[in-house]
Amino acid sequence: MNPGRLLEIAVAAARASGDHALMHQSRRRETLSRSPRDIKLVLDRECQTVAESVICEAIPDACILGEEGNRGAKQDTEWIVDPIDGTANFFRHLPWWCSSVAVRSGDTMVAGAVYAPEFGRLYAASVDGPATLNGQPIQVSPVTSMAETFITTGISKTSVDASRSMAVTLQLQPEVMKLRIMGAAALDLCMVAEGVVDGFYETGIYIWDVAAACLIVERAGGRTITQNHQPDGRLTCIAGTGLTFPRLRELASQTH
Repeated sequence: MNPGRLLEIAVAAARASGDHALMHQSRRRETLSRSPRDIKLVLDRECQTVAESVICEAIPDACILGEEGNRGAKQDTEWIVDPIDGTANFFRHLPWWCSSVAVRSGDTMVAGAVYAPEFGRLYAASVDGPATLNGQPIQVSPVTSMAETFITTGISKTSVDASRSMAVTLQLQPEVMKLRIMGAAALDLCMVAEGVVDGFYETGIYIWDVAAACLIVERAGGRTITQNHQPDGRLTCIAGTGLTFPRLRELASQTH
């Protein structure tokens, strides 16, 4: 399939997943498991099943890598699904959460969609098209001074990753206008693509958190990288503009 058709499927799957969560908000406290720093919801699993159903209706033998498990035999083309990014926010009635679906062919992200249903915002991009918000093209910020920037980050559940994130945050604090921790990496990255914030850094997250949104940032004129991949799948993601990306990458390299 061409990238445009793959994007159509990704958009449909992200919408279906997010709308299912939105329609069943009254069940947001139904849990599968809990730990001191994490929670898994019944709706996490249900929403992934919903996304998978949309993908498999179009591509019956699709290979799917999801936060809630994998499906299908390994192929060159792989669908990457995060049914509810920002699960803890969703659980606590904070609206900063989204559904994310990406398509990867080999090492290249081909299409991706991030849907924030409580805000009515759908971000999308294909490898051969612009990044869009609700169908309108978006671009990263033209900011020219670090002193004017907003940077978003996240704090991992593991102490090592949390320490690395905090080390970068402490070094950035005197250089930037504001730092923010919002709690949903995919949506944070889309804010970079839209030019609302100017950079993003987080360590200890996973490919499904960032796959679609990184493509959206890049097609909006930004730069991204995932690095320091761990055996359990944890990685570091950096995204930003021509101004912020090099500085974030420099600081990140000092923590590893």
